[in-house]
Amino acid sequence: MANQPHETIYYKRARFTTRLPVDRLYSQSHYWLVEEQPGVFRIGLTKFATRMLGDFVELLFAVSKGDAIDIGQAIGTIEGFKAVSEIYSVAAGEFAGGNHDLDRDPTLLEREPYESGWLYRVTGARADATVDVHGYIGFLDATIDRMLADQSQGSKEKTC
Repeated sequence: MANQPHETIYYKRARFTTRLPVDRLYSQSHYWLVEEQPGVFRIGLTKFATRMLGDFVELLFAVSKGDAIDIGQAIGTIEGFKAVSEIYSVAAGEFAGGNHDLDRDPTLLEREPYESGWLYRVTGARADATVDVHGYIGFLDATIDRMLADQSQGSKEKTC
């Protein structure tokens, strides 16, 4: 899949910076979706999610191509240096397969999370709770502010 140039919005908050594609929809669980053709969604993790995961180690799907899946269903796991996390579906319909390029080059997940580093495809319908890039920016701001507040609170509780 060739990388196509697309419009992005530069985002910076605290020490986190990224470019967010405008043509994507986003979930509060830090997935992005793009409708490749009517009813076919390519889904991946946002740069924020890949940063929280750490270096990508392994991706395993618990569903097979053609299986019916629902929004919110755990469909696999992703292991990073920092954590093992479940992969949830942000669309309902038929699992259309995972990204086999990640088996060959796992660095795609971090280097190109919005292009070649996608996770899976679904034929069906997206979750209604997805938002455009501006809605995601608002959610990302709140998430990072909460993390900074928790960090600040934690440092106040430490004593020597």
